[in-house]
Amino acid sequence: MADQDPHHILPLPVFDRPVKLLIAVAPFYRDIAEMLIAGARAKLDAAGATHDLIEVPGALELPPAIALAHRLSNFDGYVALGCVIRGATSHYETVCNDSSRGLMLLGLQGALIGNGILTVENHEQALERANPADMDKGGGAAAAALHLIALARRWGGETRGVGFRPSGGFQIAEGADRA
Repeated sequence: MADQDPHHILPLPVFDRPVKLLIAVAPFYRDIAEMLIAGARAKLDAAGATHDLIEVPGALELPPAIALAHRLSNFDGYVALGCVIRGATSHYETVCNDSSRGLMLLGLQGALIGNGILTVENHEQALERANPADMDKGGGAAAAALHLIALARRWGGETRGVGFRPSGGFQIAEGADRA
């Protein structure tokens, strides 16, 4: 089905120096998450980018996790992956709106993020969108992040988050020294 898609897809950017991204995933629906990850990894591999992968409990935790990484680490960009399936309560709207809003605010502050959080009515829609052989929304989110990184490099180099960086070194998770 993907080859029948009438939409125009930009070719992946080419980089003259290494690119490293963080894939942050909310694996509440593990089967969907695995397909999103596979699509994102394939797209990053095709562009010659490296990546780290972290998991968070749910879609609402994706923006704070990416905000932490943006402030405290050295990633060039981020890929947010997850799935929210409509249920019987208004919780769906809260999770969809707030996770999307959080990612957009981070993007406006300089974080280069591809949003691959699926917001669907049912599991079948999620499978169709997550499948790398079909709609490949994980790959699309990775491609979006790569394009933003290319634009940032074209227009002036690295971006950094808001906040301060201590003058001395500092440590992040599990006592690893920051490089």
